[in-house]
Amino acid sequence: MKHDSPFSSHAVRWLSITVLAAAVILAACAPASPTPAAVEPTAAATNTTVPTDPMPTDPPQAASTAAPVASPTTPPAAAAGQVTYQIVPGESKVTYEVGETFLNQNNRFNLAVGTTTQVTGSVIGDVNNPSAVTLGTFEIDISKFASDSSRRDGYIRSNGLESGKYPIAKFVPTKVESLPSSYTEGQDVALKVTGDLTIKTTTRPVTWDVTTRLANGVLTGKATTEILMSDFNVGPISILGVLNTEDKVKLTFDFVAKP
Repeated sequence: MKHDSPFSSHAVRWLSITVLAAAVILAACAPASPTPAAVEPTAAATNTTVPTDPMPTDPPQAASTAAPVASPTTPPAAAAGQVTYQIVPGESKVTYEVGETFLNQNNRFNLAVGTTTQVTGSVIGDVNNPSAVTLGTFEIDISKFASDSSRRDGYIRSNGLESGKYPIAKFVPTKVESLPSSYTEGQDVALKVTGDLTIKTTTRPVTWDVTTRLANGVLTGKATTEILMSDFNVGPISILGVLNTEDKVKLTFDFVAKP
């Protein structure tokens, strides 16, 4: 789905935009595969969603690649004039929200919400070329999702997402849209980041709406997207006479990134 830089404020502005894209990218997941020609992206985490009790599961397929971004496995190396921002685990978080109806409780509706703070990722930007952004792979430890129900969390680990077996969700950025040509510190910037999200063994293209800003040397922002559990073979869940979940899941990535 959350410093001090040896560069000028001009550089910092640019980076803000860059991380923004990176953050956006996150939340989700897929094996990385390089794209741009300058630096190798980094590995990070992403994730999915689940409801309060059971959740079906099944493995699927592979991922894709695309435009102005890159995505290998080792941390990227910044060249002269570039600055690398790293997502800060613990200060950043990925949250899922999915509706569920309890058939055995007079069709009571509930919004299941789970959160993990185990997220990683990085973004590299060139002060002299703000549009040349390099985003690494974002990874989310979905086995650490915690909600208000230990029963739900246990189901997600053993069934549904099978996060006990597939703990890491990955998001590999392939395109960043609406990057500004200049930036003023403290301003919010709205971007769209598209990439490949991998949950378990299924990879699908996902686009995140991202809002980010740079202030006091720290990049912060929020990225949101919606996915269908059925697209990743993890739902929707239906437990006869007990519970049904919606297919649509909202993912939110709140990020903090520092150089």
